[in-house]
Amino acid sequence: MKLDQRLQQIRLILSDVDGVLTDGGITYDNQGIEAKKFHVRDGLGIKLWQSTGHKFGMLTARNSHIVKVRAAELGVTIVRQGFEDKLPAALSVIAEQGLAPEQVCYIGDDLPDLPVLKAVGLAAAVADAVSEVRGAAHITTKATGGQGAVRELIEVILTGQKRWGEMVTRYGG
Repeated sequence: MKLDQRLQQIRLILSDVDGVLTDGGITYDNQGIEAKKFHVRDGLGIKLWQSTGHKFGMLTARNSHIVKVRAAELGVTIVRQGFEDKLPAALSVIAEQGLAPEQVCYIGDDLPDLPVLKAVGLAAAVADAVSEVRGAAHITTKATGGQGAVRELIEVILTGQKRWGEMVTRYGG
């Protein structure tokens, strides 16, 4: 299937967190409190994606309160944490949303993401993903994880769906 056909079908984006929505760094303070840095443009991109009626979800092997906080801030209700084997969690989300795998895009950066990337209609990798993930991807972003890669992906998909112009127009562009 050609890339433009894949883009047309996407209704749900599932994203890894560490290394995709963040730069992969995890900081702990002296009390053991974890901190992550998210990119603001990814956040706006997620909100724009959702405003078109599409869904966005986060799927991560780790458990982190910060992920719940960021998801709530963005209105993301699909959040699955603590799944080192991500494929069953992804397939469960896809079924719950009443979608087929072909209607889903997954973006990842490391080996645990490979099974999901191979199961969905549009596989995406961040620029600094491991070579195996980049090799499995239909799209590799120019941006690295935590530096607007998800926003870039959303722009590509919405452009392919002829919807990006609406987003720009909202802001007077």
